[in-house]
Formats: sequence, C-alpha cells, structure tokens
Amino acid sequence: MTDTTAGRFTGTTIIVTGAGSGIGRATAARIANEGGRVIATDVVAERLEALRGDLVGRDGLDVETVVGDVAAAETIDALIAAAGERVDGLANVAGIMDAFLPPSEVDDATWDRVFSVNVTGPMRLTRAVLPLMIAAGRGSVVNVASEAALRGSAAGAAYTASKHAIAGFTKSVAFFHGPQGIRANAVAPGAVATNIEAPMRSEYAAGRVGPIMQVAIPPVAQPEQLAAAITWLLSDDSANVNGAVLPSDGGWSVV
Repeated sequence: MTDTTAGRFTGTTIIVTGAGSGIGRATAARIANEGGRVIATDVVAERLEALRGDLVGRDGLDVETVVGDVAAAETIDALIAAAGERVDGLANVAGIMDAFLPPSEVDDATWDRVFSVNVTGPMRLTRAVLPLMIAAGRGSVVNVASEAALRGSAAGAAYTASKHAIAGFTKSVAFFHGPQGIRANAVAPGAVATNIEAPMRSEYAAGRVGPIMQVAIPPVAQPEQLAAAITWLLSDDSANVNGAVLPSDGGWSVV
C-alpha cells in the first residue's frame, strides 16, 4: 500500500509496542524492512511468534520479541535489556478502548486500566529510554494518540482523557528534551482496521455517539497507512518536526 524506503533505519534500534497486530505490527514490519533492528512487544505471545516467523523466518530481518503488558514494570525492564546500550526510537502503539462509557457511567476499573495501558505504560517506557537517547544526543519518540485526543465525541470518557493525556505528555517530552536532541511526536488516527476491541456498553453513548459516527467518519484506514506516518516521524525525514500531533484520519479532524 505504501512504498518502503530502503535502508532508512539501517543501524538503528527501535522499540515498538503493540507489535503483534494492527498498527504496531505494520510499524514493526516496515522498520525491519527498512533495515532497522526492532524490539517488538505485545501481550499475546502467539502474535509475536507470527510476526517473528514472517520477518525473521522469511526475510532474515532483525527482530527480537518480548512478551508482556506495557503497563507492567517487568515488561519495561525486559525491553530495555533486550535493546542493550542504544535505543534510537520508540513507537508507543499499544492501546485499549473503554466500551464508550460516558463520564456518568465509567467505572474505576475501566478508568484505571485504560490509563495504565494508554498513558502510564508509554510514560514509563519513554522515561526508561530517555537516558540512552540523551547520552547519544539523539532519539525519536512517537506516541499513538487518536482522533479522541482532538475531540470529545470519538470515544468514551476514559479513552478520550487518556489520549488527551498522551498528546500532552508528547509535547512535554518535546519541550523538555528537544534541546538534548530528542524529538517527540504523536499520530492521531481515526478509524483503522485493527483488532482492538471497541464494544459499545452504554445505551446512552450509543444514542449520543452513534449518529456522529455514521456521518462524520471517513473510510477506515489500513494499518500500513498509519505505519507510514509513524515511521516518517521516527526517521530523520522529519528532523524539523517536534511536539506535533499529526492527524492521520482521512480528514475527520476537519469535520
């Protein structure tokens, strides 16, 4: 769907979360195909085995896998250990939805879990790689936000708040560590063909959000389209871009 750039990531080590499926898988595959060493993580071991089989078994590409939950400290430690002494890029792709629960219905368990995966995990992993990037004087962090980071009508309260938070965290990293050679940006996808679970558990939300979804959402994008944007932000092609939240939503953000 999108042309790769041969050798663009040669000599680099890049961590990709949520790499077992969807946007994360497409991102990991593109980086590996463009010469990068990928440290891929996902919560489902079978997905990582399939990724490794496709990329390493078929093409001999450089992919290491770590099974784990990005919200868990031990997963962060395992990723840093697998990466070794250098991390050139980090793509925080892993995320979960919130059943479209409105503020009046959101429960503590949903709120806490969504924030642990969508915000706390990316923060901890970013915090862990920053010393390596700072020592090298360069590095790129790309977070996957969402159309829900730009509006209040694209998801439930927890997911919306978490994606606003990750957009803010991205800008904070860019501000504080830009002078040290670190760039941090985010992509804000609209609807994408992935296996993320997005049930509608609220009757009220269905009546409130449903009509908007039916008329406002552009055609569903493919993961490879998002991977193209993410890898551009990770690469030196976007050397003058820092602190941006880039909509990759087929124009939904202008509706």
